[in-house]
Amino acid sequence: MKAGWQTKPFEECIEKVTYTSKIQRKDFLEDGAYPIISQEDAFINGYWDNEDDLYKVKTPIVVFGDHTKILKYVDFDFVLGADGVKILPPRDFLLPKFFYYQLQTANLDSLGYARHYKLLKELEIAYPSRAEQQRIVGILDAAFDGIATAKANAEQNLQNARALFESYLQSVFTQRGEGWMDTVIGECIRFIDYRGKTPQKTESGLRLITAKNVKMGYVQDEPREFVAPDSYDGWMTRGIPKFGDVLFTTEAPLANVAQLETDEKVVFAQRIIIMQPDASRLDSTFLKYLLLSQPVQQRIHAKGTGATVQGIKASLLKTIEISFPKSVTEQRQLVAKLDVLREENQRLESLYQRKLAALDELKKSLLHQAFSGAL
Repeated sequence: MKAGWQTKPFEECIEKVTYTSKIQRKDFLEDGAYPIISQEDAFINGYWDNEDDLYKVKTPIVVFGDHTKILKYVDFDFVLGADGVKILPPRDFLLPKFFYYQLQTANLDSLGYARHYKLLKELEIAYPSRAEQQRIVGILDAAFDGIATAKANAEQNLQNARALFESYLQSVFTQRGEGWMDTVIGECIRFIDYRGKTPQKTESGLRLITAKNVKMGYVQDEPREFVAPDSYDGWMTRGIPKFGDVLFTTEAPLANVAQLETDEKVVFAQRIIIMQPDASRLDSTFLKYLLLSQPVQQRIHAKGTGATVQGIKASLLKTIEISFPKSVTEQRQLVAKLDVLREENQRLESLYQRKLAALDELKKSLLHQAFSGAL
């Protein structure tokens, strides 16, 4: 530790707290006189009107989510939200912002939805003089303001890239030209339905794809699950998928759409319908984009049922109205344009995601330097 720094056990660094009433999540107001702060990710989580429940903040404090491990620096009066909110007022030898930043360096184990405060109590808090704390806080404040601005710009650029693709996709299916035909899904598409079947999983073998893997426009690697190769023929009795087939999730989530992009044997189960269009009438990649388009997504969700988890029956899915060019050549021309734009969109998304990850790493590095005495 750097010369001039001291350490104290965590519990010797905080004042005792008299808690005001905690408001249950179901009772939060959407608008009101006083903000509610709970252990959720968003900084302010609701509002309340009863001044008697207000926790008065004389000097800034730290709020800790006992279940979520989320930390918040609070310098205004607020109402406590539900269970799991811990108020941590630092003692006079610690600047509140310095204390808040140091707690962010604590690598607490995840205990699920169990209580994590017991892990905080095991910490040793290191601190220099108040003047040195103020110097460190000033450096971190300035750096984090710059990081926050850079993150906001990257996130906006990420949204813009996604919006550009969505806008063009929407225009293809709402500003259609001449020579389009109207029909329903069931009239020109064969279903291979593996819903309701759950195979025996193994440590390795053939890849198992379920609804958890199918995202909007792509198949995600995780979770990686497998079935025994010798069970393939006995399992895949409803039909064999082939490269380019369209994958559709019927619930949890409803209407995620992707395309099978492998010739390897894969096994399907749980809430997935495989769609094989009549190739003489409908290109499979065009079908993917068609199902991803907002007009068709809206029609599917309008026919979905279920109070808790929305889903759609295969019989109803077959009645969804769709439109596409009669010419498969024209479909493929539109697909070529959409593919180019999607590839550019994915390139930009990857770029901005890397920028966001780098900014997070920079913040961690600065915090590490600050509390190892290297700033």
